Amino acid sequence: MSPKSVVFKKICKDKSVAVYMGKRDFVDRVDSVEPVDGVIVIDSEALQGRKVFVTLACTFRYGRDDMDVMGVAFRRELYLSTRQVYPPLQDREKGIHTKTQARLLRKLGNNAYPFFFEFPDNLPCSVALQPAPNDVGKQCAVEFEIKAFSADSQDAKVRKRSTVALMIRKVQFAPEDEGMAPSVEITKDFVMSEKPLHVKASLDKEIYYHGEPIKVHVNVTNTSNKNVKNIILSVDQVSTVVLYSNDSYVKCVDIEDSGDSVSAGATLQKDYTLLPLLANNRERRGIILDGKLKHEDTNLASSSIIKEGVLKEVLGIIVSYKVTVKLIIGGEIGLEVPFKLMHPKPDAVRWRRRWCSRSSSAPT
Repeated sequence: MSPKSVVFKKICKDKSVAVYMGKRDFVDRVDSVEPVDGVIVIDSEALQGRKVFVTLACTFRYGRDDMDVMGVAFRRELYLSTRQVYPPLQDREKGIHTKTQARLLRKLGNNAYPFFFEFPDNLPCSVALQPAPNDVGKQCAVEFEIKAFSADSQDAKVRKRSTVALMIRKVQFAPEDEGMAPSVEITKDFVMSEKPLHVKASLDKEIYYHGEPIKVHVNVTNTSNKNVKNIILSVDQVSTVVLYSNDSYVKCVDIEDSGDSVSAGATLQKDYTLLPLLANNRERRGIILDGKLKHEDTNLASSSIIKEGVLKEVLGIIVSYKVTVKLIIGGEIGLEVPFKLMHPKPDAVRWRRRWCSRSSSAPT
């Protein structure tokens, strides 16, 4: 194998089964999802005649495993698929679906067997609720797991010593085709004023990448006799738990209290910059994050993009974002401008870096 290749390996305690995978992030392109592939290595002596199975599971966890109420555990299995890997049910060569599997099989020898799963198109992406500093145990999350185990049969009791599990992630990247730049405007009439107040808020584009500043264009035409005392802007994360309650939670992840005022008969045209970052929200419980693997950092959850026709009830948690612009005039006048916050496709990032490098080195 290439020295640059990364292989993830995990072995069970009794050494009977080991899992090898070339990656742990699998991309949901909305119309299709990358399949999950890997290799199982067995020790026939340690197996003592037992069979080997591999499962792909998606679990929605909304409480710790050691908690239950009236016998109901705070977790729900959204998807479970099981494959028998050993003894193989088909020729080993027919089970090879990717180049990574082929390289691993050549390296690991005759006791290695491939496995392969295809995601159904209605599963959510990996997300997790940011716990409070004093929270212990596993947090509320949508999680994916590859688990290999040896047993006499698929339904037999499985020993922990004969089980090995590896967390994986299902992720989405920003689509290539962006929608129109979002823009919202409102005209507000007042009882004691002959003329109205007009406000427009717009963004430069629909999709922003994590860590990218968001420029908000605000245009206020105040022909009323009211004074705008302040303008407050925020980025709000909206998370909807669709699996069991359909409740929505709004959390501010960045805010600017501008102190700008617009007197009666005046106008204001100004650009404001917001930057939603997890680094500025680490102490805030209830924010949804992208799912993370052990010992890795993460970021604010990416916007959910849902395939048309998929039932939202099975998606666990749906995440969206909006810029809120509030004008303080005794009460409040608010505008909400929706946008998407996502990661760029890795290929797009590499292409952009190469293009920028060539541009900077080109003769002027």
